[in-house]
Amino acid sequence: MSEILRVNPIKCTGHGVCAELLPELIEMDPWGYPIVPHARLSDDILPLARRAVADCPVLALSVQKEAH
Repeated sequence: MSEILRVNPIKCTGHGVCAELLPELIEMDPWGYPIVPHARLSDDILPLARRAVADCPVLALSVQKEAH
């Protein structure tokens, strides 16, 4: 089962830490909030995504199993 990165838009306050840690996957919108594509995390990017989740100051990111 594959995993995806999700952002909780209610918790997110736009610190931008996630985009700094994971620029390969996360872009910022004009207001400083992350744009996270609904894409499967490859094995090489999964550890970086988990680090971004752990380092988010407001715990707005999560790695979840993709629902089919």
